Amino acid sequence: MPTYDLRNKETGEIKEMIISISKKEEMVASGEWEQVHLGVADLVTHTGTMLGKTSSDWQNKLSQIKKATTSRRKDFSKNTIHD
Repeated sequence: MPTYDLRNKETGEIKEMIISISKKEEMVASGEWEQVHLGVADLVTHTGTMLGKTSSDWQNKLSQIKKATTSRRKDFSKNTIHD
């Protein structure tokens, strides 16, 4: 559901409400509330790879793990640790 900022016309109080569009329209139509601002939820995003955001110490450790496991493998399956 969207977030609406509604102002009570009588008191001037502004409330942030998470309500359906039909409920918001009903409240505005009653004459008691007016819409101030339509907000949307903040999304957390990132760009690039997670490995690119890690410290060089962690990347070095992954390289060490890759080298150690590659030399011990007998089945020659693909190693999924990326540098």
